[in-house]
Amino acid sequence: MKELTYKIRATDLQDKDLRFYFSTLTTDMVIFGLKFAYQRMKAQSGGYLMPGRKSKVKRETLLLTPDQAAWRLANWKTMIQSYRRMGYSYPTISRIKKSIKQISSTEGKPRRNKSESYA
Repeated sequence: MKELTYKIRATDLQDKDLRFYFSTLTTDMVIFGLKFAYQRMKAQSGGYLMPGRKSKVKRETLLLTPDQAAWRLANWKTMIQSYRRMGYSYPTISRIKKSIKQISSTEGKPRRNKSESYA
């Protein structure tokens, strides 16, 4: 095994944290953490980081109209299959369904006046 030395600019608090982590974690765990942090930073800078269930629920329900939400509820078994193919877990699918039910029950449907015409 090699003993390595790196030069990093850090504050006193950061130095204390780094020394603690390097002394308590195994080399494999340090590398794993650095890979994770690197991938996360890359995703953030690329604009495609969407962590957690909340983002998945928002992505699926943000732009739904009440009519679209009602259609999804009417065809829920097909929607479950679609969500499972996308890799969503059952708790996430349940949260999506709850959000869709809320959207379909809203009374904010756009209504046209009889005098309006689309030419």
